[in-house]
Amino acid sequence: PGASEEVAAPLQQSFMIPKKEINMVSDMAKWKRSQAYADYMGFILTLNEGVRGKKLTCEYKVSEVGEDLQSSPQDAEALCVLAGWEIKQVTSGQKLPIEKLVALLNTLDRWIDETPPVDQPSRFGNKAFRTWYAKLDQEAEKLVATVIPKHLADAAPEVAVYLKESVGNSTRIDYGTGHEAAFAAFLCCLCKIGVLRVDDQMAIVFKVFNRYLEVMRKLQKTYRMEPAGSQGVWGLDDFQFLPFIWGSSQLIDHPNLEPRHFVDEKVVNENHKDFMFLECILFITEMKTGPFAEHSNQLWNISAVPSWSKVNQGLIRMYKAECLEKFPVIQHFKFGSLLPIQPVTS
Repeated sequence: PGASEEVAAPLQQSFMIPKKEINMVSDMAKWKRSQAYADYMGFILTLNEGVRGKKLTCEYKVSEVGEDLQSSPQDAEALCVLAGWEIKQVTSGQKLPIEKLVALLNTLDRWIDETPPVDQPSRFGNKAFRTWYAKLDQEAEKLVATVIPKHLADAAPEVAVYLKESVGNSTRIDYGTGHEAAFAAFLCCLCKIGVLRVDDQMAIVFKVFNRYLEVMRKLQKTYRMEPAGSQGVWGLDDFQFLPFIWGSSQLIDHPNLEPRHFVDEKVVNENHKDFMFLECILFITEMKTGPFAEHSNQLWNISAVPSWSKVNQGLIRMYKAECLEKFPVIQHFKFGSLLPIQPVTS
């Protein structure tokens, strides 16, 4: 008895404000056994498969489109708009959730423009970030409400918590993989309540997550945010991890780009618009000076791995070990009705 309520349709679900559950190192076992961990990792891996061998430049369907778009890349963009979005809007007067999420991220981007950095003695951690963050803190629920349908309005406060957690810490003015994980959790929650669909995999990564990355890079640059819990030169990257996983999946079985090529400036410049991984490398080289092997030693080592599928598998293992199994990262993760701390029921 009691099992039937737990698998009730989301409509009957009672939502809650997510809260911290991992308060000491010994709580980590609870996290690894939790439904939240299983669902989060399952989501990451589903998207990893969904983008395998695919370019960022749009050649895919959004759930409303009947068939795959088979055409040349330059008119694929136009076709996507025609097939997936514009027509849909005309017929129902409704924007698709993917579009609404991009619009939400565009709003965050606009707020950066409206909140220029302030003059202050310290070069890092510009205090204007706190002003920007206060606006998000205040508006997050309303923003989320624009993405979810009326009958799911009760979910907004729960889901909004993950959005607020995904942009960095306003006290420390830092950003790291825990914040990135909160955004993936935000998207996972939207899938769980049925706003996003599993067949939107490519659009989730290429449209929404990629736009999120652009906004985060702008935040990091504009407000000179500190890396949260950075391992410095021994970490993969100061700020992100997921785009390296999904980005390496995009490159699996690529006819001529091999891992050794991503340290070649020319290759990066010519291909970064198609591949998330190379976009990350480009951002690193813009932000850091000196030899690549010195400022990004881990990535330099990865460039010696023979195949992208090996890189992809290795990064997934590394993500679990370095991010998801590290107490300093996971202590901040919040659990609610959609990502529950309760042990996996199976």
